[in-house]
Order: sequence, then structure tokens, then C-alpha cells
Amino acid sequence: EGDVLIGLASTGVHSNGFSLVRKLVSNFDDPFVIDGKDTGKTIGEVLLTPTRIYVKPVMEVLKKFRKSVNGMVHVTGGGFYENIPRALPEGLSVKINRADVKVLPIFELIAKVGNIPERDMFNTFNMGVGMSVVVAKEDAEKAIEILKANGEDAYIMGEIIASEEGVVIE
Repeated sequence: EGDVLIGLASTGVHSNGFSLVRKLVSNFDDPFVIDGKDTGKTIGEVLLTPTRIYVKPVMEVLKKFRKSVNGMVHVTGGGFYENIPRALPEGLSVKINRADVKVLPIFELIAKVGNIPERDMFNTFNMGVGMSVVVAKEDAEKAIEILKANGEDAYIMGEIIASEEGVVIE
């Protein structure tokens, strides 16, 4: 309790939720547009962006803060609600400030096209967070510095609380 949850940015959908995506996307060759601007990529190219691998950056954090790292979770199919609780002991949950989660535009498009409620999106996709690390609060900023120095977009996205809810997104 009191530890923080650090989110590491994903590159996109990774390999999860494609059954749903295939039902929603009619033309993978359509341009991928963000805020009315063409990104120069197709929807198919964005969806097939290779999965980010987090091993080396996380190993660097473990070298320095092994005793402070109290959990790690790869956010895969099942999204936040099914994956993050696996890294927490019984009686603890994570409270995530929704505004702190850097949701990627591809997930906003999927939600809009499929008229998918936000809770379902967070229960299906990584929403822009491919991995998370639970770290003692006092070491969180230094752990983030290491992750950023190793090429990761890492940030605090939640706090571990006493609860049986698993994941609380506010």
C-alpha cells in the first residue's frame, strides 16, 4: 500500500483485441487521421506497429531498485482490469487517475468506430500502456528516469491502495 504504478507506453494495439478490430475496421488501407490531420500512415500500418519489448529498460530498473520493485505486469488481452491485479497481493488494488493515462489515438478511433464504452476498452486493450511496474513511492521518480534514459515513455499512473476492487479508474 502506498507504492505507485508506473506505466510504460505501448506502441499500439500490440497483439491483443484483433478479433474485435477486424469486425470494426472495413478498410485497413484508409488513412489514419488524428485531429483532422493525416498521419501519413494507413490504419493497417498503425494497427500492425510492432509490439514494444520492455526487457532491457526494466532490467536496468531492477539492477538499481530490485528491493523497491514490488510487481510487474505486461498489459495484454484483458487490459487493465484483468492484468494489473495479477501483480498485486490479496487486499490491494490500484487507483488510477484516468487523466494520467496516455491513451493512444488508435484506441480512441476503435472506441469511436465501435461505440465501445471506456470501461470495455480498458478491459480489452492496453490503451497505450504495454507494461506497468509497481515501485516504492520514494524510488518512483528515479525509476522513471532510468526507464526514460533507456528509451521508454514512462510515467506514474496510479497508486496502490487497500481494497479488493483490483483496479479503480477515476
